[in-house]
Amino acid sequence: MEDVVLIHTDGGCRPNPGPGGWGAVLRHRHHVREMYGGEADQTSNNRMELTAPIMALEALTRPMAVHLHTDSTYVRNGITKWVLGWERNGWMTAAKQPVKNVDLWLRLQAACARHRVEWFWVKGHAGIADNELADELATRGLQEAVIGALSR
Repeated sequence: MEDVVLIHTDGGCRPNPGPGGWGAVLRHRHHVREMYGGEADQTSNNRMELTAPIMALEALTRPMAVHLHTDSTYVRNGITKWVLGWERNGWMTAAKQPVKNVDLWLRLQAACARHRVEWFWVKGHAGIADNELADELATRGLQEAVIGALSR
């Protein structure tokens, strides 16, 4: 059986755009790592959804097989279907508009290049335990970012 890291990620803003948070749950054998963070400034749901898998993949200390679960079709389709075309077209969409969040797409591509990543879409808020936990962590990241900004 292959040695696989299972990752569930989530991100979001309240409101969108607005302050945001991201969360990730990493499972490898009997180890579990919970990660989260946030931004108190204006960000977007999509930026937070992208940040979560970037941070999770960048946290891995050696190349691994990864099963990455996200409830964001934007992230899954972007990295598995659209990104190579965007890159080939000079980071322009099919409609000749600049691709949004290029900085994060480049980071996600680099993070994926270190690993063998299989992407899975999961329905959000459907009772999948690690997806629910990633959502809770994203909320915590958002709350702590806002509280931190208020206390400065």
